Amino acid sequence: MSEAVAVRSASGLTQAAVARLIALLLPMALLGGALGSQYIGGLHPCEMCYWQRWPHGAAIVLALLAFTAPAETPRSRVLTLLAAAAIAVSGAIGVYHAGVEARIFEGFTQCTAMGKGLSTAELLKEISHAPLVRCDEVQFRFLGISMAGWNAILSLGGASLILILGLRARRP
Repeated sequence: MSEAVAVRSASGLTQAAVARLIALLLPMALLGGALGSQYIGGLHPCEMCYWQRWPHGAAIVLALLAFTAPAETPRSRVLTLLAAAAIAVSGAIGVYHAGVEARIFEGFTQCTAMGKGLSTAELLKEISHAPLVRCDEVQFRFLGISMAGWNAILSLGGASLILILGLRARRP
C-alpha cells in the first residue's frame, strides 16, 4: 500500500494549501486594488473594468469554499482549480480590454455606461451625473502598462501558478 506524501514548502504548507491560499489572496488583492483605485484614487471604471471584477468575486467565493475542507481533499482541490479558472477568465477579459486600449481590438461602438430601461428624466439625470469613461482610453499606467494589462498579467500568471501547484500536489 503506497501513501502519497504531500510535498511541503519552506513555510510548512503543502503545495495544495499554497495553491488554495494564492487562489484566495490574489483575487482579493486585485479586486481590492481596483476598488481602492476607484474609491480612494478617484479612477472611474469603464464597462470592461466591471467585467473583470466579477470573476475575481467568484474566485474569492470558490477559494473560501475550498477552505471548508482540508487542502489535500478532492473537494478543496476542485474548488481551488475552479477559482483558478475564474481568475483566468478575468485575465482573459483583461487581455481583451488591454487590446482595446492599444487599438488592437475594436471596442464598443455605443455607450455602455448608462442604465437600461430608464425614463427620460432618469436617463438625463444619470447622464448629467455620470463620468464618461471610455474603454479604449487608459486612465492610469504603471511602468507603461494599464490596469487592464496588469490584471491580465497577474491573473493569468497567478492562475497558471495555481494550476501548476494544484496538479503537482496530486502526484504521489
